[in-house]
Amino acid sequence: MNTIIGRVTRNAEISNLKNDRQVVNFSVATNDNYKDKQGTRRELTTYYNCSYWINSKIAEFLTKGTLVELSGRVSSNAWIGKDGEIKSGLNFHTSNIKLHGGGQKSESQDKPTEKPQKSNVFAEDTDDDLPF
Repeated sequence: MNTIIGRVTRNAEISNLKNDRQVVNFSVATNDNYKDKQGTRRELTTYYNCSYWINSKIAEFLTKGTLVELSGRVSSNAWIGKDGEIKSGLNFHTSNIKLHGGGQKSESQDKPTEKPQKSNVFAEDTDDDLPF
């Protein structure tokens, strides 16, 4: 089991599949800082294509900019694009989501009856002075 913490890069989308199954698809960016051999500080951003199968109601809270902590399994895929170039990506098969807030509110979030039923949701909004 892996854990990543990052920001949602675009609003989540729900896909309807066979047998009335639904999957929530969203993407997350994580940042890492390091110093190179010359001592220059560098930042590395990694993007994950995430899927969550447990409860589609969480999608309304997975809006662009929301800070999330995800637990799950990482996998990779590769393909040849329409331009003939080799492409690759990282997938994150999410089993647990913790919302840390900071995203854009959707209209449905204003309704108190539509909050997710997850006990591990920390906050929807924060008024802190964090730089990210």
